[in-house]
Amino acid sequence: MAAGKEVDDRFKKFGTVGFTAITKTNRFIEHLEQGKVTGTRCKSCGRVFFPPRADCFQCLSSTMEWFEVSGKGKLVTYSRLEYAPAGFDADVPYCIALLDYGDYKVFGRIAADIPEHELKAGLEMETKAMMLPGGRLTYVFEKVETDHQ
Repeated sequence: MAAGKEVDDRFKKFGTVGFTAITKTNRFIEHLEQGKVTGTRCKSCGRVFFPPRADCFQCLSSTMEWFEVSGKGKLVTYSRLEYAPAGFDADVPYCIALLDYGDYKVFGRIAADIPEHELKAGLEMETKAMMLPGGRLTYVFEKVETDHQ
């Protein structure tokens, strides 16, 4: 690396354990700090990516735009983890899941306060930014609250 060149390492704030410090999609962290979860869309071919990518593998373009993961996703599947990778072992048990938003899917963790017996395929959930201890950031899946009037 050239002397005096500033390193953009904002991504080291993501997750319980940082595995990647430097990436071309560091704006993802800015968005989480603003309470938004985002992905990228290729301006050339329209392919949608989550997690965000800086380059499209379909058309090889690097002209990406950001979009917010918002609205309701449907729970496709989930798994309760009793054993976890290094750095996550203090968190077990917890549930990971896949939400379908139609044009894209999001893989992540289900909020700890949702009882497992309430989880079933098709359950409407939303993806929310979350602040962790020590200024670290992540996102979780929460149930969509329905108004009973």
